[in-house]
Amino acid sequence: MTVTKYSGNGNDFIILIAQNKQNRSELAQRLCDRHNGVGADGLVVVLPHSMYDFEWEFYNSDGSRATMCGNASRCVAHFAHEKGISKNNRAEFLTGAGVIRATINGMYVVSDMVAPKILSKTIEEDGEIWWLIDSGVPHLVAIRENIESFDIEQARRLRNKHNANVNICTFKEKTLSVRTYERGVEDETLACGTGMVACYIRHHLEGEVEGQIRLHPKSGDELYVNYENNVYRFGGQVSQIFVAEVFV
Repeated sequence: MTVTKYSGNGNDFIILIAQNKQNRSELAQRLCDRHNGVGADGLVVVLPHSMYDFEWEFYNSDGSRATMCGNASRCVAHFAHEKGISKNNRAEFLTGAGVIRATINGMYVVSDMVAPKILSKTIEEDGEIWWLIDSGVPHLVAIRENIESFDIEQARRLRNKHNANVNICTFKEKTLSVRTYERGVEDETLACGTGMVACYIRHHLEGEVEGQIRLHPKSGDELYVNYENNVYRFGGQVSQIFVAEVFV
């Protein structure tokens, strides 16, 4: 099969086109394996849809399904534009979390995120108050003065206890820096779009930020998030890494 590999600021994905829905969990595990496969954080399967440009199936690298992924939404929007699946520098597609609308300008892609759900503002763990925010998938968010250190064992414990991704963040000099432990990858990733948006949402609702700000994930890349017209918009560069034929 022919696959295309993309990176959304260090968060990497394999994208392929299919005509039918089916369980591709085993395929996702094989393709995402970094030693015996292509290697990626997730697999995106692009499927035809009668109302939208396309529909996706999204799999984490461990084969589990996820309803939404912010960086993958930007990557697949660019892929669909390149393939002529979407038109006029825009893409509208169905995810498990709802319809995503994206705008493509060269390699810069902005996704309009689904409306978030604030599940809790009062989770106390290890002396900190965590918010639980569903920005397409559930994220625990803690605000800290410094995020140079990220306790992966703590993150893994909280991920299992609350069945959520785990984020720590800090806002300084008009820049929101974020580190994320992701479900399905079961480790820290270089970037997580829904995690960065969840961190912005907490800061925004607490009155700490307003309008467009810079985002810095672990990869060190620069992305942007904005809140306008009641929509959270997430933008940044994507990279098409390669197209390859894979024997499965």
